[in-house]
Amino acid sequence: MSDALPAVVEYPADGFALFPDRSVVALRVNGELKDLATVVTAADSVEPVTIDSADGLAILRHSTAHVLAQAVQRIKPQTNLGIGPPITDGFYYDFGTDAPFTPDDVKAIKKEMERIVREGQRFVRRVVSDDEARAELADEPFKLELIGLKGGTKEAAEGASVEVGAGELTIYDNVNRDGETVWKDLCRGPHVPNTRTIGNGWDLQRIAGAYWRGSEKNPQLQRIYGTAWATKDELRAYQQRLEEAAKRDHRKLGKELDLFSFPDEIGSGLSVWHPKGGIVRGEMEQHARRRHVAAGYTYVYTPHISKEDLFLTSNHLVTYRDGMFPPITMDEERDADGTITKAGQEYYLKPMNCPMHILIYKERGRSYRDLPMRLAENGTVYRNELSGALHGLTRVRGFTQDDSHLFVTPEQLEGEATKVLEFVISMLRDFGLDDFELELSMRDDEKSKWIGSDEFWEYSTNALRNVALASGLKLTEVPGEAAFYGPKIDLKTRDAIGRTWQLSTVQVDPNLPERFELEYTGSDGERHRPIMIHRALFGSIERFFAILLEHYAGAFPVWLSPVQVVGIPVAEEYAPYLDEIVGRLREAGVRAEVDHSDDRMQKKIRTHTTQKVPLQLIAGEQDRAAGTVSFRFRYGSQTNGVPVDDAIALVLRAIAQHTLVDTADQLV
Repeated sequence: MSDALPAVVEYPADGFALFPDRSVVALRVNGELKDLATVVTAADSVEPVTIDSADGLAILRHSTAHVLAQAVQRIKPQTNLGIGPPITDGFYYDFGTDAPFTPDDVKAIKKEMERIVREGQRFVRRVVSDDEARAELADEPFKLELIGLKGGTKEAAEGASVEVGAGELTIYDNVNRDGETVWKDLCRGPHVPNTRTIGNGWDLQRIAGAYWRGSEKNPQLQRIYGTAWATKDELRAYQQRLEEAAKRDHRKLGKELDLFSFPDEIGSGLSVWHPKGGIVRGEMEQHARRRHVAAGYTYVYTPHISKEDLFLTSNHLVTYRDGMFPPITMDEERDADGTITKAGQEYYLKPMNCPMHILIYKERGRSYRDLPMRLAENGTVYRNELSGALHGLTRVRGFTQDDSHLFVTPEQLEGEATKVLEFVISMLRDFGLDDFELELSMRDDEKSKWIGSDEFWEYSTNALRNVALASGLKLTEVPGEAAFYGPKIDLKTRDAIGRTWQLSTVQVDPNLPERFELEYTGSDGERHRPIMIHRALFGSIERFFAILLEHYAGAFPVWLSPVQVVGIPVAEEYAPYLDEIVGRLREAGVRAEVDHSDDRMQKKIRTHTTQKVPLQLIAGEQDRAAGTVSFRFRYGSQTNGVPVDDAIALVLRAIAQHTLVDTADQLV
């Protein structure tokens, strides 16, 4: 039993008796989340779940989703229910409707939700058989479909685990103060004790379309997104973060700063990089390349397209076909009548680089002396993403992975994984990110869900655990989240406004070496199978660029800025003086220019500040006479009378040290 229990407890007892504190909204009984009304015995292990904990917030958000669905059906009784899971920072619910929801509908739904919250309806759990559930939910076609798919929630729909699982079916009744059931929904639970617990820390956010069970072959539903927090103050703080995130939206900044675009003529999810964006991307790639070469990686190049046999061997065409573009038939021959005389060969745009790297390894015999073998590539891949899932540079159909694949002996696994993680963290710090945590994905306990020996899983998981612990970073272990063939470490980082992004992955893979029959000759003269480590540092260069763009709100460190220095003469007669200084900077490799436009000086300053140029050099008569310049910075501060040689040295030092310079005191 938990230490938080009252001194005197009479069993059996429910959560209300055990934890009278109103901040407790659920229980964890023998490791499983349960409603606060659950009755336990002295033999049970019981822990309170508070509303402000991660589990408590998920329960609160799912309960609020139920209130949303109830409100919708009060206003539009013919609406069919889809699913309504909690998600990061909120929840959504999908509805089958004859007409899309309007903003006026959302206002009415919010008012109805407020009434339901005030009514204090209890969430009451009830176990039902499949047949009973079908009878009670006969008018809910989407719920009936989920009942039929019980136990296969991954195939059922994303988020469907909140509805049905591998165990018993349950319905939650919303019961009013008179004991009358006023609404119900198929749900696994748990929920908060009653609707009053939801309080006023919630809001509805937006409407979107969503295909049922995530397939464009299914009906399109209406999805309402919302958010819910333990208090009104936390809701307001979240809304302020959203406002800041909107200002930093990389799609907005990409347009304002002329970095990239998505021309309709090319197609959805396919970006083009403008000159300024190309400069930033080039700096990212070149820096990463230098670091990789220094760390013992060798760069390779592979084509964008391959015959289908490669992806059959790798199993991508079996497990990932829906995520691949349709095939292109090549080399087909026809006679004059159009009859096929030679069958064509199907080619696919590559969704992954790893099969081609494997072929490089396999091109000739390998010895243990060749290992570890570290291959790296900025390889462009293509994914057949649904149009509704596309989002700027963070979710696209064509993107470049900074992919690396390491081929190692079992004895080298831990050492190489350590080097990889240290390298990844060091590299990300080069880009100004420094708030990290790790997640270790481990195998599922169910044998049918993984391959390989117990011995392999034990030593590979322990190797990654040792690597993660040695890093000193916060580590979360997640059972059941590993790929079917091996464990992995994911590195997550927090940006300037506190959002968490998953970036780099270190994935252990004995499966592909087995499928491609990779071998090396060991020191014993025998043939052995190498282990493969998949390692993406940025993941997608496009996505990482978007993360950096939002992290810095477009105001990059000097080394990444498209224009690093701009000269602004007080009057046109001082432009030649600045031309000479900027010429020296350009000779030193600095991206510098002088603004020779007819605009007044103050307008020039505003223009280049808006374009987030980190360093403006201003010169007038006093500077020219003294051989100095004045620095003006993005946040408006200024440093006057800096000797030209010193100014050039300061600029070069800021670039070399990857300094973020927004104010005068940061240029040292």
